[in-house]
Amino acid sequence: MPEEEKLMSRKKPTFPINERLEKYLIKFNRNTKIPVFYEDLLRFSGSITVYDRHDEDTLWVRCYYADHERTEIDNSLKRVYTILHSDGSDDSFQYLNVDAIDYCTFGNSKPFRIKVRNILNDSFTYFYVKKADASRIYGLEIEHILSPHRINFLIYKDTLIEEHIAGIPGDVFIKEHLPLCEEYAKTQIAKQFVKFNERCTLRLLGDMRSYNYVVIPTHDFDHISYQIRAIDFDQQCYEGNLKVYRPQFFKENFVMVKLVSDRLEASSIAQYQREERSQVAKRLISSQKRFRELIRCMTHDHISTTKNVKQLRKDLVEYSKDIRFKRAKTMGNILKTALEFVKRNYQDVNTKESMEY
Repeated sequence: MPEEEKLMSRKKPTFPINERLEKYLIKFNRNTKIPVFYEDLLRFSGSITVYDRHDEDTLWVRCYYADHERTEIDNSLKRVYTILHSDGSDDSFQYLNVDAIDYCTFGNSKPFRIKVRNILNDSFTYFYVKKADASRIYGLEIEHILSPHRINFLIYKDTLIEEHIAGIPGDVFIKEHLPLCEEYAKTQIAKQFVKFNERCTLRLLGDMRSYNYVVIPTHDFDHISYQIRAIDFDQQCYEGNLKVYRPQFFKENFVMVKLVSDRLEASSIAQYQREERSQVAKRLISSQKRFRELIRCMTHDHISTTKNVKQLRKDLVEYSKDIRFKRAKTMGNILKTALEFVKRNYQDVNTKESMEY
């Protein structure tokens, strides 16, 4: 297992949203005026550590604000909640309460997590306020277009509002839930990790350590099915090392990798990888107009270093044997080439099978 320091750069910088990307966000209703900025929430006057149910530090702190600011901040956050989930009106304000504003002291994005509760029935949900970053925006949009999931987020100037993705954090699932799973469930989880690993590699989403994805159990009529879903899109197309985009190479995922090797034959792994590539190709074809506009923004943007671009295209030539990667000048060009490779292979196989039939 490679050392973490060699696999990842020390810290990814924040990249600004350029004019071309901003026009894309406006066109697809991602850009909307909101009444609170990330910097506004940084004005907290005190905080306490948030512990989990095992009394362990979660690396989140609960923020407290001066009385003269709290009312304004609460009303602004309620407005953001209604813009994100409804029509933006204040009709439901009287039924909403901002229960907590938590600040994460770990990681690049240092987000605020907002807990909003409906006082009529005590149901609650979360959303996040983050500093806007172009690579994270690309990651969110690519997730929306190419994954099996849809994702809701808003941008206004340098502030990003993200919906909460419900699920069991991967590290918690591996430690507390996986050992209790039935045997058939462990096989299904292995299958889903193969598909998740393939999807991250194809769309170049990096740093999928166990705490950056969630496992989602869904009760079917006679069993529980599982899905694995990314929750952190900070490392979209930044690192130069191809292994960063393959979750199997992170030590935090060792248990999942062992589960795959113990429970799946090589032929099954190849089948599930082929299935995931086919699904990504189908989503590309069905959403080609929107994706074409997004990838045009990416190819003209600089969301990494020249050194990383050169290393990643070299790694991908070796991995895929496709020399088209040598012509890529930006991370957007690399991603475009990678996904065209996936789509072309899918269409070639389909054409061949149709002719044989």
